[in-house]
Amino acid sequence: MVQEDELVSSEDTAATVNADREARSPHVPTPADCYQELFEAVQLSRVFPDSKTFVDCAPKHEPGQILDEYRHQCGKAGFCLSKFVRAHFDEITIHASHYVSVPGQPLREHIDGLWDTLTRQPHKHPPYSSLLTLPNDYVVPGGRFAELYYWDSYFAMLGLFEGGRHDLLTSMAGNFAYLIDTYGHIPNGNRSYYLSRSQPPVFALMIELFEKHEVCEAIRYLPQLCKEYAWWMDGAEELEPGHAFRSVVRLDDGSLLNRYWDDRDTPREESHLEDVLTAKGAPHRPPTEVYRDLRAAAASGWDFSSRWCDDGGLPTIRTTSIIPVDLNSLLWKLEQQIAFLSRRAGLSEQAALFERRHQARHEAIDRVLWNEQTGAYLDYDWQRRAPRVALNAATATPLYVQHASKQQALRVSHALRERLLRGGGIDTTEVQSGQQWDKPNGFAPLQWLCIGGLRRYGYIDLSEDIAHRWLCTVSSLYQRESKLVEKYVLDLLPDGAVGGGGGEYPLQDGFGWTNGVTRRLLHERPRHHANHARAASAS
Repeated sequence: MVQEDELVSSEDTAATVNADREARSPHVPTPADCYQELFEAVQLSRVFPDSKTFVDCAPKHEPGQILDEYRHQCGKAGFCLSKFVRAHFDEITIHASHYVSVPGQPLREHIDGLWDTLTRQPHKHPPYSSLLTLPNDYVVPGGRFAELYYWDSYFAMLGLFEGGRHDLLTSMAGNFAYLIDTYGHIPNGNRSYYLSRSQPPVFALMIELFEKHEVCEAIRYLPQLCKEYAWWMDGAEELEPGHAFRSVVRLDDGSLLNRYWDDRDTPREESHLEDVLTAKGAPHRPPTEVYRDLRAAAASGWDFSSRWCDDGGLPTIRTTSIIPVDLNSLLWKLEQQIAFLSRRAGLSEQAALFERRHQARHEAIDRVLWNEQTGAYLDYDWQRRAPRVALNAATATPLYVQHASKQQALRVSHALRERLLRGGGIDTTEVQSGQQWDKPNGFAPLQWLCIGGLRRYGYIDLSEDIAHRWLCTVSSLYQRESKLVEKYVLDLLPDGAVGGGGGEYPLQDGFGWTNGVTRRLLHERPRHHANHARAASAS
């Protein structure tokens, strides 16, 4: 078993890793920190229908000054909280019409034209807002999501490459490296209230894309890859078997695997009231435990899903008790990438170290997450020492990063076809819970992981079938409504596809990852037409 206190051979890399361990992330005040009882009052009284609105507002004055003014006025007769907030904050306006094309515009042209609409410039950040400063322009998903998101950006990049937007790719590469250098990790998004967590670690996949498309050399980002890895593995060397610390779990046999985590155990600031109400629905659990698991699910990107819950719905969420297939596959890829680039850089000891870590995780994934009876990769409940029985689309991630053996890939392909394939693409899970990351919704990132993973092992027919079904879904709604959306119902109805439902907020237009994956698939299938949706559904 590789121990986490083994030395890294590069002096510069070792120094940054040790510094990151001592200070996991610099403290940046969040809206809850800045506005204290004003924040609580605004969120609990639902001044805005969407809890995210207030934390994204731009204050008109220095936050301390606004808080003092609130304390001075709130006890006076006739005080109106809503009027006070609107007098001291500018609400960010969402222009849904910006994401709608001219009727009849080809889908490919619509997507290429959206990148400028979805691009933000850091010099336009309002002072005192929750936005974290970035050095370069960046692409946002759209709708209520008006900031950079970590794993979203990888899937958006697929379309940026095909649209020839190397300017934005270069800018975003610099932004992600800056975030790692500044905070020790890439946060969920560039907001202060997202700093306590990350998202699925896809930076290693990003830099492969950058090098493949000659944006920049991957070896340039070796120090940042090492820093990100140190953040995810923080505390591993002190762990005893059967214990966890932050993102790391050491199993009874000594294996190291990872879980999603958030350093805070308070309600998410962007969903404060929703989390308070969820915790009240779990009277036999400490609220802080529920909050942590809600936050950890947000770190997964799958917020929310039956994947993280027992049968009692969201109040039974147990994200931090679950070792996820996708997270550990991506960290296996990160270890592989560090080993490879270290060899290229002449850092032989560091390369050997990460090759051992890579091999140890490979064996642990096969031992813990591969389920021979099901013929698929399943998440594992490390507290109950048992696999999670419901299949979800993350089972394709080991294929995407090429961790699976040929036999494992064959069996996963059967599981995908028999259990998750629907008329409009690959189901997110087998469970219909009312949460957005569950059946019947489909999401572009999961389609891409399945398509790419199957393709890497030669299952071209199934890969092409999923791609065709997904394009029919997206283009069917586009033909009718002239827009792309965040998620789709995978049951193709007689009148065409519809946007997905469930979750904490309305369906969002835009939409970054749908644009990116769809644009890439259209590049590969330039003759694809939308009017075959019913044929796909019937096949």
